[in-house]
Amino acid sequence: MTGPLKLLINFFFTLFLVLLLAFLAHSNAFNKDFSTPELLYPGYGINFLLAAVIFVGLFLARKKLKNTLGFLFMGGSFLKFAVFFVVFYPDYKADGDIQNAEFAAFFVPYVLALIVETYFASKMLNQMADS
Repeated sequence: MTGPLKLLINFFFTLFLVLLLAFLAHSNAFNKDFSTPELLYPGYGINFLLAAVIFVGLFLARKKLKNTLGFLFMGGSFLKFAVFFVVFYPDYKADGDIQNAEFAAFFVPYVLALIVETYFASKMLNQMADS
């Protein structure tokens, strides 16, 4: 398997594994302490999809737009926040305040996906520099 394809497969595997393990731990915490585990499904699902789309976009643009990949990466983070405020925020704010459980349902997977994206984007840039 070649370097770029291997990187992409490793990204998807790592992202899925990290978010799955976090989801299992997080849902276990919800079942013990909170009454709203249904918040986890869209939070983890949407963060997985957004991270995958953003990374694939960076991967596809890596040769043509290599000087602007950092800006594209930051744009991806902006996109995730926009999705939060459009999709999640109205439901979270419907009762008048955002509870810690609601906040964590989106931002725990957001942070974990961002860490995985950052790590693999760095690896991709290093591969580009070495070739």
